[in-house]
Amino acid sequence: PKPHVGGSSPSWPVGSLSWFSKEVPMKKIIRYFKECVAEMKKVSWPTRTVVLQSTAVVIVSTIIFAIVLGLVDVLLGLGLDLLF
Repeated sequence: PKPHVGGSSPSWPVGSLSWFSKEVPMKKIIRYFKECVAEMKKVSWPTRTVVLQSTAVVIVSTIIFAIVLGLVDVLLGLGLDLLF
């Protein structure tokens, strides 16, 4: 970098960018999927019990919210009917 020249200073040289490499396209695809598999092995997956509990919480919350929203709708409708 030239300190006397304004502008940004890249954190790595442009030549090292992987998407500009001259690698064969099929090798890039294979490497991509191998890297995906490696990353997926690092994931901490929830147990079946945790998933079922979380699902139950979401379903119950949705039902409660729907009931409250329905009541508000009915009450506002009745209130507007009384006004007009």
